[in-house]
Amino acid sequence: MTDLLKKLNRNPLTGWLVRALGLPDPVDLARHTGGYQAQPLSGKRALLCRSPEGYAAGQLACALAADGATVLHALHAAEQERIDIVVMDATGCSTPAQLRALYDAFHPAIRRIARNGRVLIAAADPAEAAGAGAVAAATARGVEGFCRSLGKELGRKGITANLAYVQREAADRLDGLVHFFCGKQATYVSGQTVTVTMQVKAPNAAPFAPTLPGKVALVTGAARGIGAATAERLAQDGATVICVDVPAASADLDALCMRIGGMPLELDIAAPDAAPQLAALLVERFGGVDIVVHNAGITRDKTLGKMDGATWDTVLNVNFAAIAAIDEALLSGRVLRDDGRIVCLSSISGVAGNFGQTNYATTKAALIGYVAALAPVVASRGICVNAVAPGFIETAMVAKMPFMTRELGRRLNSVQQGGLPRDVAELITFLCTPGAHGITGNTIRVCGQGLIGA
Repeated sequence: MTDLLKKLNRNPLTGWLVRALGLPDPVDLARHTGGYQAQPLSGKRALLCRSPEGYAAGQLACALAADGATVLHALHAAEQERIDIVVMDATGCSTPAQLRALYDAFHPAIRRIARNGRVLIAAADPAEAAGAGAVAAATARGVEGFCRSLGKELGRKGITANLAYVQREAADRLDGLVHFFCGKQATYVSGQTVTVTMQVKAPNAAPFAPTLPGKVALVTGAARGIGAATAERLAQDGATVICVDVPAASADLDALCMRIGGMPLELDIAAPDAAPQLAALLVERFGGVDIVVHNAGITRDKTLGKMDGATWDTVLNVNFAAIAAIDEALLSGRVLRDDGRIVCLSSISGVAGNFGQTNYATTKAALIGYVAALAPVVASRGICVNAVAPGFIETAMVAKMPFMTRELGRRLNSVQQGGLPRDVAELITFLCTPGAHGITGNTIRVCGQGLIGA
């Protein structure tokens, strides 16, 4: 879908008027269109900073170098060459005075970060830091405010800033995060925090190289939009994808599976027998499944006073109850294999609520709680469970919005534009890889650091 404001900015006949009116000029975001890259940071200059007594710098340096970046440990005042990535080990910050390390690292570097640059900060896990006292835990949490604010300062240049809370023993699980958050794949993920823990055992396979060959993935609501983009992205990395959608979407579903070599499955996931039927098929045809992406969802928007009970029930059944039933069938029968991945599609509405969406927001908030509660239950089997919460994504539904509503939605984020289904698919695919084994129970937004729910 064409972004009219970007088009007007780039037209010599209208660009001057847009600038005179003070309207935004959204940068062209850098995106990767192919599959897995062994060295996505090849040719990039990465500045690595650290706080005294930080425990993650060594692993961060190794990860950057392994991904092809040229790692710099200091900036020379006389040299004005741009840097593409800034990675900061702030795990040593445990007192207010030690937070000065953030200023000392970023103040001289901030004007030299190139367009579409990346910032990744590692901080101590506040829950773990609490063992050293309330001040240490609060200091670690303070890094989050710094990172979110930095993302808002830099977003107009297409620069993303994200934070990883890292348990001390989990510092060797940062390779996958560097691979994703410092690359083009994170172009619409900014101002986010993830917690890296030892909760899930490490997989037997190497984190990358390549990512998903031999894996069987299930994607619901796969016929269009984010579901189709996710199925395509998983297939690019070698997964065999079972694409599920309702019979009414059969034409789009068949076309998708023809493109990616997937298997179409027409199924209403809210039907009473859908979960056991799906589990039986996965066992019969594939011996099990490795990846489950719960993308299917519906909206039936009305203010609560005008909403009838059937409308409420329909949304709750599809968006939440069906997901819980499918997972129960797959987990109780061990159809989901060890080292498996579950990703649920939540929403910004589940974070912040939305007018006329009490039913929808209830289900999407429930999924945030669901992944947090389910993650420790299945961690011993090496299974990671996470949620992704998209913001304003350019889908067919967005195209039907009134013009002004659509324009406002596009601009209310740090990068001043809407995201693409591919942007959501990139994060989902990363969470499905062995390299994401340190991340479970998290909800990560794909919203360009949207101002709503930020």
